[in-house]
Amino acid sequence: MFQRAIRHAEGDVIEVGCVRVRLTVSRRARRVSLRVDRSSGEVLAIAPSARRLGEAAAFAFERRAWIAERAAELKPPTPLAPGLAITLFGAPCRLGRAPGRASLEAEAWERGARLRPGGADEAVYADAIVSLIKREAKAWFAARLDRHCGVLEVPTPKFGLGDPKSRWGSCTPAQGRHAASIRLSWRLALAPPAVADYVAAHECAHLLQANHGPSFWAEVRRLVGDPRPHRAWLRAHGAELHRIG
Repeated sequence: MFQRAIRHAEGDVIEVGCVRVRLTVSRRARRVSLRVDRSSGEVLAIAPSARRLGEAAAFAFERRAWIAERAAELKPPTPLAPGLAITLFGAPCRLGRAPGRASLEAEAWERGARLRPGGADEAVYADAIVSLIKREAKAWFAARLDRHCGVLEVPTPKFGLGDPKSRWGSCTPAQGRHAASIRLSWRLALAPPAVADYVAAHECAHLLQANHGPSFWAEVRRLVGDPRPHRAWLRAHGAELHRIG
C-alpha cells in the first residue's frame, strides 16, 4: 500500500529516540544541518527552505546517536520564578512575590511591579520580572553610554533593550537624516558589570568605526582596556544567560 509522505512545517517537533528535535528554516543555510541551541535547551534540525524540512527530519534520524549525546549535555532553562537568586550588575538579588506583585529584592533595595491580569500565571510573573530588570538596565546603561560617548566626543545616541539570540548588542551609526541608535540585550544585566560595560563600549565604538578593524579595536581599548577577558566570558557563559527565563 502506498504511504503518503509526511509533510513538515517550520516549528514542528519530531521525536528522535527520546529527544525532541525542532524543525526550523534558515535562509542563510546552504544545506540541512543539526545545531544545539543551549539557550532554549533544544536540538534544531535546520533546512535552507521549507521544502527541505523533510530532508532535515530524515537527517536528524540518521544522526540519532549524535543527537542523544548532545542532548545529554543540555541543561534545562531556568524559569524566572519566585525565590530564584540572580545577580543584577553584580548585586545579589532574589525574585520575590506577594499577592498581585512581583519584586526584585537586594540587600540594600527592593523594586516591585504589579502583575497584570491575563495569560498563564508563570508567564505573567516572568514578564513582570523582565520589565523590572529592563528598568534597572536602562538606568545603568544610560550612564555607561554617556561616559563612553563623552570619551569618544560623540553625542550619546538613543538606545533600547531587546532580547537578541545571536548578538549582545548592535549599533546603527547616524546616516543622513537618520540619527544613530544602539540596542543592547537586557540579559547583560545578569552578567558581571565589566562584561556589560564592555558590550556598551563596543557598540559606542561603532559610532566612529562601522567595522571590526584595527581602528575599531583601538577605540574599544581606549574605553575599557583589553576586551579579550570580557569576550571570553561571554563565549563561556553566554548560553547560561540565555537559559534564564
